[in-house]
Amino acid sequence: MTTSDQIAAEPTAATDEQLEQEGDIAADYLEGLLDIADIDGDLALDVRAGRAYVSVEADDAGSLSALSHPDTVQALQELTRLAVQNSTGRFSRLILDIGGSRDARQRQLETLVDRAISRLEEGASQASLPAMSSYERKLVHDIAADRGYSSESFGEGADRHTVLRRG
Repeated sequence: MTTSDQIAAEPTAATDEQLEQEGDIAADYLEGLLDIADIDGDLALDVRAGRAYVSVEADDAGSLSALSHPDTVQALQELTRLAVQNSTGRFSRLILDIGGSRDARQRQLETLVDRAISRLEEGASQASLPAMSSYERKLVHDIAADRGYSSESFGEGADRHTVLRRG
């Protein structure tokens, strides 16, 4: 394969217009799921950092509690990405938030990183974190860097995890 063939085979970054289209497709898909489950929710769409973000919000936070568990959000996000990909023919890096689940997970990851940093400060040469999604690993890398530590991902597939070291 020539260099030009390699470049042509690599996916290009989606435009804001394409990301807005992804958000619209995702919103339609999620509205259908919410209707089937008889769950009230409002959808908010945004484009940030080269990704479409879709948030499901409700005045009554309890109405979304069944869907806002991190594993459920992850599963729904994957299903929604597949629906978008099926419609557009392009891989989607869409991020789904249900009832503030992303903020809650961010706080959990910060706590996890802080515990790992404590182990490093107690003399450990490195601290491994559990396996997590690529999005969560990116958040962990950002949190670790903000706290002055380095991090690297290891492993393959579902076993891919992050290891922290002193900066």
